[in-house]
Amino acid sequence: MLEIEIDGKLIEVEDGSTVMDAAAKVGAYIPHFCYHKKLSIAANCRMCLVQVEKAPKPLPACATPVTAGMKVSTHSDMAVKAQKGVMEFLLINHPLDCPICDQGGECQLQDLAVGYGSSGSRYEEEKRVVFNKNLGPLVSTDMTRCINCTRCVRFTSEIAGEMELGQAFRGEHAEIMPFIEKTVDSELSGNIIDLCPVGALTSKPFRFAARTWELSRRKSVSPHDSLGSNLIVQVKHDQVKRVLPFENEEINECWLSDRDRFSYEGLNVSTRLKRPMIRQGDEWRETDWQAALEFVGNKLKSVVAGAGADQIGALASAASTVEELFLLQKFMRAQGSDNVDFRLRQTDFSADGSTQGAPWLGMPIAGVSDLNRLLVVGSNLRKDHPLLAQRVRQAAKRGLKVMSLHPTADEWLLPVAARLQPKPSEMVAALASVVKALADAKGQAVSSDIAGLMPAQIGDQSKAIAELFMSGQKAAVWIGNYGSQHPQAAALRRLAQEIANLTGAAHGVIGEAANSVGGYLANAIPSGAGKNAAAMIASPLKAYVLLGMEPSLDCAQGSAATQAISSADFVVSMTSFDTPELRAISHVMLPVSPFSETSGTFVSTEGRAQSFVAVAKPLGDTRPAWKVLRVLGNLLGLDGFAYNDSEAVRREAIGEASDVAGRLGNDIDGVNFSDVAPLEGIERVAEVPIYAGDALVRRAPALQKTADAKAPSVRANAETLSMLGLSSGDMVVVKSANGQTSLKAELDETVAGGCVRVATASESTAALGVPTGAVTVERA
Repeated sequence: MLEIEIDGKLIEVEDGSTVMDAAAKVGAYIPHFCYHKKLSIAANCRMCLVQVEKAPKPLPACATPVTAGMKVSTHSDMAVKAQKGVMEFLLINHPLDCPICDQGGECQLQDLAVGYGSSGSRYEEEKRVVFNKNLGPLVSTDMTRCINCTRCVRFTSEIAGEMELGQAFRGEHAEIMPFIEKTVDSELSGNIIDLCPVGALTSKPFRFAARTWELSRRKSVSPHDSLGSNLIVQVKHDQVKRVLPFENEEINECWLSDRDRFSYEGLNVSTRLKRPMIRQGDEWRETDWQAALEFVGNKLKSVVAGAGADQIGALASAASTVEELFLLQKFMRAQGSDNVDFRLRQTDFSADGSTQGAPWLGMPIAGVSDLNRLLVVGSNLRKDHPLLAQRVRQAAKRGLKVMSLHPTADEWLLPVAARLQPKPSEMVAALASVVKALADAKGQAVSSDIAGLMPAQIGDQSKAIAELFMSGQKAAVWIGNYGSQHPQAAALRRLAQEIANLTGAAHGVIGEAANSVGGYLANAIPSGAGKNAAAMIASPLKAYVLLGMEPSLDCAQGSAATQAISSADFVVSMTSFDTPELRAISHVMLPVSPFSETSGTFVSTEGRAQSFVAVAKPLGDTRPAWKVLRVLGNLLGLDGFAYNDSEAVRREAIGEASDVAGRLGNDIDGVNFSDVAPLEGIERVAEVPIYAGDALVRRAPALQKTADAKAPSVRANAETLSMLGLSSGDMVVVKSANGQTSLKAELDETVAGGCVRVATASESTAALGVPTGAVTVERA
């Protein structure tokens, strides 16, 4: 620790700190533009010049390291004169367009110009003009406003992981621009809007939609991936206009993924369902809530009386709140049915009843920075969990060695130290070979329940991963979205558990959606003779209750799910959106509130329960789903549905937030595992694209214009295309055991040999059914 003096105050700071760090500690504000606590130091705006005793000239506070006995003055005559001089130069070429600038009212340049600018300009020459750049559908540019702080450039290279922006030319000709007229395609690109201290980079979907002082600001939680990012939702006239990050160092830091930032557009689409609707013959008619709920209650009663309670099933989106999932399962069980599930994309349920708790990450999100070895199994980490990947990326700079086991070798924009790339059917064997190599190196025998999975021979790459993994002091094994949706997901989880047992590493499941953990805690899974999601599709029931889901896009079986549900005698859809599919399969559609119009709780992958409240009034006659389920329970005369608010539901479901930790667990015990022979022929690799994961994201117009939202294709490496007699660009027919579809073939060298990559969660691929299995590919 070093003792220094700032503005007459003595403080102690760590050796290696800068004057800016020390000033922040003592509460002295130093004006700045280019400095940001999460980015490297550029010291190019010069706005933070301060006076340092014995220094011949003002020094930049952001780039000046402290020394013992240093005396700093942040507001002396010399410092203020230097800061005002810098401000005058910054304003020389800046346009006077504050009245039409989206940054107006929250602009750092405006704020500092009040304190350090003058009332008029001495500059009488012609101002420079910089042409705008096309950065894609999310970020709008007004580059004449740019002050060349380079925050956006440093963000893309240091945080997002790929330098998509750079600064060209010199002096007053300097410009920020993308490379070779490319757009910015990062899944974190919206953060450059927040970082820009002026109005050069603004939100394209929000452009000219409202002024900042017209917006109400309310806290919320992201309803998409399992990170649980904290949000500030900005509302005008009960319509969500913008979403910004709420800083939380333990979760999303000060960042937000584009999925979390721009999905709000889906809240305002014309297809929002606003009133209850009942199908009469082939026509849909609007009705009131009383009539609709009485109709639902009477129909469910008649199904129970005629076919039995076990002929009713409930399927829910994993993006539903804990309160909604808890009341849904309580509603079903009060009628005598255990057929309830929220794991719509899961295909292996063999571990049900054998797990020790709700599967979770097995460690805090903030703990990623402490890891030095990480094995990720079955995940496209960067697209599935953008901000978790960002944490891994920063940890990799500090020495974390990352290993991957997945059929595709996607670019994570971080160094991958070792990689196993098996076919989907060989993933268990590949992970088992790593376990075997670890056990041999440790001189221990593997557990008897997985002995049958162990290979006779261990590959060199498996040995390399085992050696690298063992060389770390703090390690973790994560099962990703693809691993959780794999036909042998239980075996993958058990093998990850064995790695943890052998090495002392943490092990866990990343979790696909906002409530992948909360759904277990809410008990929205079958028990006893109850049917899981796959069984409810394989053996159609007489009645279904659907909550926030679209069968063809949200279920692993795709079109098979639609067919099974459409064959039922009665289907009630609790949904925020009116879709042709739901009209075709439902008998009643009840308009329920999306996350912005209801209160509720999400439990993140680290087991953190985060409650939130509505940020806007319900649209039309929309009602929160937990209230709809409460009223339905009362209408049917079921016990235990007298709740006054969502907090009462949450307390009954999971208790207090501090109670959650004791109900988490990743260990599997008592499952019989056996080796499975590899499939013959071409295998399908099917991921859920980043902007297709849930109903809200699929309806966000700007996100659907991005490069990540392009139409599905058949992607394979050159060797596989050659074996099939195809060329990139050919139209092909893909056939599975469930159906077929026509798509374009594309070259993709990241895909394992003998595999084709065909995305799921799309209407064009729903006919193919289960995402993993053998397919045939022929030229159309």
